[in-house]
Amino acid sequence: MRVVVIGGTGQVGSKVVAKLRDLGHEAVAAAPDTGVDIISGNGLDDALHGAQVVVDVTNKITMDRRASMGFFETAARNIMAAEIAAGVRHHVGLSVLRSDRLVESGYIAGKVAQEAHILRGPIPFTLVRAAQFFELVPMMVEMGAVDGVARLADARFQPVAAEDVAETLVERVLADPVNGAYEIAGPEVFRIDELAQRYVRETGGTVKIEADPNGTYFGAPLADDTLLPGTDVHIQATTFEDWLASKRMPAAA
Repeated sequence: MRVVVIGGTGQVGSKVVAKLRDLGHEAVAAAPDTGVDIISGNGLDDALHGAQVVVDVTNKITMDRRASMGFFETAARNIMAAEIAAGVRHHVGLSVLRSDRLVESGYIAGKVAQEAHILRGPIPFTLVRAAQFFELVPMMVEMGAVDGVARLADARFQPVAAEDVAETLVERVLADPVNGAYEIAGPEVFRIDELAQRYVRETGGTVKIEADPNGTYFGAPLADDTLLPGTDVHIQATTFEDWLASKRMPAAA
C-alpha cells in the first residue's frame, strides 16, 4: 500500500514512515525538505499520486490565533484537494485530545479549524486525538523557566509517549476509517507541575518547579480535569518511567 505521511520527517511522522516501511508498505515522507509545501500546494499532487492513505501529522505552534487558523485551514484545504484528485481512500489526521475544551488557545483554535475541515470533507477519515506527549514535559520546563523557576499549571493530564502515538497512527492506517475521533492517552494520570518536578529531579536538573493554579495550556485556561480523556479513550502502554528510561536526555536547564 502507498501511504503518504505529511510531516513525515518530524518527531512522530518519521516514526510512522519507518514503521510502515518495516511492514512492507510504500511510505512516502512529504515535507518541505522533500519538496512538498502544504501551504502553497507545490509538490502535493505529485506526492499523493497513487496513494491509498494519507497521514497528516503537520504542526505549527503559534499563539497567534489568526496565524494558527490561517496555517491549518490552508493546509487542510490544499491536502484535501490533492486527496480528492488522487482518489485517496482514507485520511488519518493527528489532533489534540479534548481540543473542544481548549479553543481559547490561539494554537488549538487552528487545530479545531483543521478538524472541522476534515469532518466536512468527502474523504473517509480517522481523527486520532492524542493526549499531551511526554516529550512536552522538558519543553515546558525549558520554556517556563525564568530565573531558575518555572511556574506550571497544576491541572491533571494523562500524557502519552510519541512512540505510542506513531504506533497508533500505523494501526489506524491499516484499519478501516472510523469517520470520527479515536482518542488515545497514556496509562497514568499526573499533575503537570508534579510530573515536571519529577522530570527535573530524575534528570539532574536545577530548575525549581512551582504550581500555578491559574496556569494555562497554550493560553487556554484549565480546570482540574480539562485535559483528561473521556470514557472511550484507548490507553497506551508506555509509562513515564519506561519513557524516561528509554531516553538519553540531557539534564533539565
